[in-house]
Amino acid sequence: MTSPDWLASLRCAVLHGRGVAGVSTLPALLADLQLVSPRQAATAGAQAVLAWGRKPSAERALAWGRAHGLPPLWLEDGFVRSIGLGADDPPLSVVLDDEGIYYDASGPSRLERLIRQPLDDAQRTRALALQAQWQAARVSKYNQAREALPAGLRLDGGEVLVVDQTAGDASIGFGAASAASFTRMLQAALDEHPHARILLKVHPDVVAGRKRGHFGALSAALRSRVTLLGESLHPAALLSQVAAVYVVTSQMGFEALLWGRPVRCFGLPFYAGWGLTGDDQPVPARRQPAETAALVHAALVDYPRYLDPETGVRCEPERLLAWMGLQRAERERFPPRLHAVGFSGWKRPVLRRFLAGSELSFTRAGAAVASGEPVVVWGQRELPAPPPGRPAPAVIRVEDGFLRSVGLGADLVRPLSWVLDDLGLYYDSSRPSALERWLNQASFSPALRERAAALRAQLLALGLTKYNLGGGGWVRPAGAAGRRVVLVVGQVESDAAIVHGAPGIRTNMGLLQAVREQRPQAWLVYKPHPDVVAKLRAQGDGEGEARRWCDEILPQAPMDTLLRQVDELHVLTSLAGFEALLREVPVVTWGCPFYAGWGLTEDRLPQPRRERQLSLDELTAAVLILYPRYVSRRSGAFASPESAAQELQDWRDSSVAQAGPPSLGRRGLRLALRWLVALRRSGVPLRQRPALPPPDTKDS
Repeated sequence: MTSPDWLASLRCAVLHGRGVAGVSTLPALLADLQLVSPRQAATAGAQAVLAWGRKPSAERALAWGRAHGLPPLWLEDGFVRSIGLGADDPPLSVVLDDEGIYYDASGPSRLERLIRQPLDDAQRTRALALQAQWQAARVSKYNQAREALPAGLRLDGGEVLVVDQTAGDASIGFGAASAASFTRMLQAALDEHPHARILLKVHPDVVAGRKRGHFGALSAALRSRVTLLGESLHPAALLSQVAAVYVVTSQMGFEALLWGRPVRCFGLPFYAGWGLTGDDQPVPARRQPAETAALVHAALVDYPRYLDPETGVRCEPERLLAWMGLQRAERERFPPRLHAVGFSGWKRPVLRRFLAGSELSFTRAGAAVASGEPVVVWGQRELPAPPPGRPAPAVIRVEDGFLRSVGLGADLVRPLSWVLDDLGLYYDSSRPSALERWLNQASFSPALRERAAALRAQLLALGLTKYNLGGGGWVRPAGAAGRRVVLVVGQVESDAAIVHGAPGIRTNMGLLQAVREQRPQAWLVYKPHPDVVAKLRAQGDGEGEARRWCDEILPQAPMDTLLRQVDELHVLTSLAGFEALLREVPVVTWGCPFYAGWGLTEDRLPQPRRERQLSLDELTAAVLILYPRYVSRRSGAFASPESAAQELQDWRDSSVAQAGPPSLGRRGLRLALRWLVALRRSGVPLRQRPALPPPDTKDS
């Protein structure tokens, strides 16, 4: 056996076998180790050979290690592993053990030694906090399943959960159990709880059809008391409610302890034998009574290693639990099956990521959806009438979020944030939206307001806006000395935000003229919309004459630079008004944007549905935390707004570092999009439109 500090001193280990070498997250999880092939072992000074648990490949690695005088270092998945199953997702945590492996009760393991170590007050506090965080995040080892109980199943808290495992699972044999242990476990649950309903939970790999379990069809006598849970069902849905849990060696027994549930074990898993479970098997003398906090601290803090999926570097368990909890919450927000209607090819994979946790089927625009299941559409797209006798389906509308990207949506730049609204859309002032519901009804806790204030400070420190475009700087011109500098922001006049949110003035020049009339002595700065500047969308009516009504036109200046220097902002419905509020710039609205009517703006139009006054932090919380969804470009999974903001900053820095002429592909794409804009304005029917022209390499 190695010395207690041997693992800490280890610097180089051999990856033996293609299976271990193919785990994509392993180099980051073992970043402190130099990982070498068997051929490199001697020259690199390898000190150990890695073996994955008790698999046959591990036996081959052990044999190779014995032949070359290298001790084994056992690897296994950690106890909170991934979103998907092992065949779908690489592990986000692993354990390293130089003494054995945790599920082999025939001999000692490093985990056993860690459980025996006494805790100080700080460690005990941390363990109890982790236990509470596990419950709040509602996580498990695998986290792809939803929590909805099968149709017709209602729990009253008196049920007993019996957990099956896959046949041949290594933890069964190495946990002093056998197939017969499962029969004994079920019978014990029936005998010891004669009046309780028994829930028999099948393993996710069995549900997925990849492996077999230990229970076939139930007899009529058993069916009267036993409910078979054959669906893919997230453990938290059961462990948070049942009265007791029966296991052989399943990790769900450990998770049941984290939920504070009584546990009976019919094998010897790592958490049995410490006085925390009812044990059917004789307990090894090396396992003595221990407190729950010692088990939790050893199994979640000391034993595993964790990977932050957003940064790609090692992290603490609290960080991974927080990230996994976000995935769990977001994956439960929308119905399990959705029909997406009319989405373009490039948006479809993006939508799958923003609706991870729901099964999507795609339908062309104009096609009727007959199933009655909810429908997802982009923006204000209208759906055909349902078939006779069927109710109209529920509709979820999708739009760009408020911290979107580095680059334009019209340029097909992949977004970091979208909003998905099951009531309306934030820019349609003619009817309520989910955002308006949040703003009218949400209870903003002190913690949420503090988080919003910190997020706002982060955005200001990083200088972030929706698109994060523009180059160079701008300073208040000498001619503006002694005058109030007023910024007027243009929009795409055909945009839905104007059509549905500006019942009064509806053109950029109408706005500019109105502001000039009200602020005759001001230095008036006009910033056209970036899609118009890029010629991806058409100019507004008379917009080419903007210079007649303002003192300066700034097509390229970054929005953050402008907002930090102007005295006032005027908008129809532009998001720039919200970005100005974040920077505490006075805002005058001439339409009905989502941020108007809450007591933070000077509004030219009434907002009758907006029923209360809000603080800036409350507005920020609803708009940037509660309403949108964020998806990381790095991990492809859901992200917090704070993480998304940092990713936007890194993206922008990278874009600046790589700045240069647009690529040939990007120039060709922009030309094609401009051509489509021109055709759309011309009114030429689609079937009569000519083929796309070849890219002009001179076009910028």
